[in-house]
Amino acid sequence: MEALRARVAALESKRGRPSRHRVTSLVAAVLIVVGCMLAPLSVVAVWAADQVGDTDRYVDTVAPLASNPDVQNAVADRATDALMTRIDLPARLADLVPEDRPRLRKALGGKLGDSLEGAVRGFVRDKARQVAASDVFTTVWIEANRQIHSTLDKALTGGGGGAVQLKNDSVTLDLGPIVERVKKRLVDAGMTFAGRIPSVHTDFTVFRSEQIGKIKTYVRLLQLAGTWLPVLAVLLVAAGVLLSVRRRRALVAGCLGVAVATGVLGIGLRVFRVIYLDRLPADVSQGAAGAVYDALTHFLLTTVRMVVALGIVIALGAWLSGPGRHAGLVRRLWSSGIGALRDTADSAGLRTGPVGPFVRRHRAWITWILVAVALLVYLLWSYPTGWVVVGIALCLLFLLAVVEFLAAPASASEHAPTEVPP
Repeated sequence: MEALRARVAALESKRGRPSRHRVTSLVAAVLIVVGCMLAPLSVVAVWAADQVGDTDRYVDTVAPLASNPDVQNAVADRATDALMTRIDLPARLADLVPEDRPRLRKALGGKLGDSLEGAVRGFVRDKARQVAASDVFTTVWIEANRQIHSTLDKALTGGGGGAVQLKNDSVTLDLGPIVERVKKRLVDAGMTFAGRIPSVHTDFTVFRSEQIGKIKTYVRLLQLAGTWLPVLAVLLVAAGVLLSVRRRRALVAGCLGVAVATGVLGIGLRVFRVIYLDRLPADVSQGAAGAVYDALTHFLLTTVRMVVALGIVIALGAWLSGPGRHAGLVRRLWSSGIGALRDTADSAGLRTGPVGPFVRRHRAWITWILVAVALLVYLLWSYPTGWVVVGIALCLLFLLAVVEFLAAPASASEHAPTEVPP
């Protein structure tokens, strides 16, 4: 009784002291939370560094916009407005040679009366639409974006000069070369006075935001962070897992936290798209602005989906390999299914030969080698997507099933003696 009382007294005296495991767990939780918070910023940093450092990647991102109908219509409208402001119809008709009037009337659909301005505008827009839908616009669009790709300022900060400029919180593209092509087509179609129109420089708004100054600062910081911010986020989560008392549970929580935080970023991009388009001026094409936004954020959303898929796959793998009751049930179902398949193969006379015993002896090594190969494939993939992560996980799962099948315990018939001793 005295010994028990002394023991109880010692335990009571320790209740007020912070446990070492409790302090370690607190530090681990803080590290994991900070790593999860850095995960979405890491995705944006990778996106910013990728668009800045890889010209071909940037061009591949914006090139499809040249064939987007909304962008083509917006470019045609801007070119039409720029030309119509420089066409003085009364003066041009007064200078028109009488023998040229039938040709002009035919080109305008027989309209030389009160609806002349509307007819001319429609005629000019048709020619502008043809230029915007041709390979000429595609070439001008791609080459312009390639030549000005000195920094990411072209898309978000507007710096770097060239065809893309920052004016009044807007990133604009000069459509002068496109207007010149439209003028040439007008001259070829019979509107000869269009050739005397001086050079026209009009802007096409690529991106517009009142907060573009703040965006410039944020993107520059993330751009400087580059690939180091993702490494820091991974190291923080890994350190938190290693310091945790229950490492498997911490790994599951950390991976799910990264997936949730990155998923919130993806949702925020979708919400910001609606807000951004809603605050555009009335003269800006909603369809074209939406197409530009989708193109610039396509790689960012792809990376978001990849990180979410990777976090869920790792968390699921850590949970299934744990000692939990439900995880054990799933593993037993897995083993039972493969065992039933193995029994069916045995009854059909199929044998693994020397492969089965070899796999049984080195099963742990083979499993870890397959996991390492799957990780290596993921790291060597240029731009992995969410589907790439899922595909690698399914391939690894299939190979583990093959290992389980080959490493199944030998049946009793394999150990039965061939002859009954006397």
